[in-house]
Amino acid sequence: MRARLALAVSGQVCELREVVLRSKPQGLLQASPKATVPVLVLADGQVLDQSLDIMLWALQRRDPGAWLAPSDGNLQDMLALIAECDGPFKHALDRCKYPSRYPDTDIDAERAKATAWLGLLDARLSAQPHLFGTHAALADMAIGPFVRQFAAIDAPWWDAQPWPHLRAWLAHWQAAPLLARVMDKLPAWVDGTLGVVFPAEPAP
Repeated sequence: MRARLALAVSGQVCELREVVLRSKPQGLLQASPKATVPVLVLADGQVLDQSLDIMLWALQRRDPGAWLAPSDGNLQDMLALIAECDGPFKHALDRCKYPSRYPDTDIDAERAKATAWLGLLDARLSAQPHLFGTHAALADMAIGPFVRQFAAIDAPWWDAQPWPHLRAWLAHWQAAPLLARVMDKLPAWVDGTLGVVFPAEPAP
């Protein structure tokens, strides 16, 4: 999702091929041996198969919302926080979301790790509306999808946590028109066919 957000806001038009990972098409396997999504194949044949790399590639070409220029901190500060999300928090998220895949894992301990980190985000947001200042930036857009996933695991539990600032931030993030633009459900792409033009609407 976060790669699509950056491509859409930047106005980088591409051919989007929706992939079902339980039935990976040959085109995906040929593009990236990792066979994970997202994968962006550039016009010169270069392959980007990390969502954060795709975000940075798009925003370095056009960044109308100043996602790479937060009002508080800088790009390196944001990348450090994103690394915490993509590393320890994502590790805990996967185990809380899919406990059957990790039968030997202490799920309560993993939830506690995630909870501690989310508490730090709430504290950060108590002083400012976004993670790095007055406007949404790369960190908000890169971290938002994973906080959204965690909140959806157990909505009553999430609502009971003492995180008013984090909940308000997530609600604002989920209500953003940009998110609605990238959330359209698409049919699974089949080898030998064309994908769809993305973004469907030109960037403002």
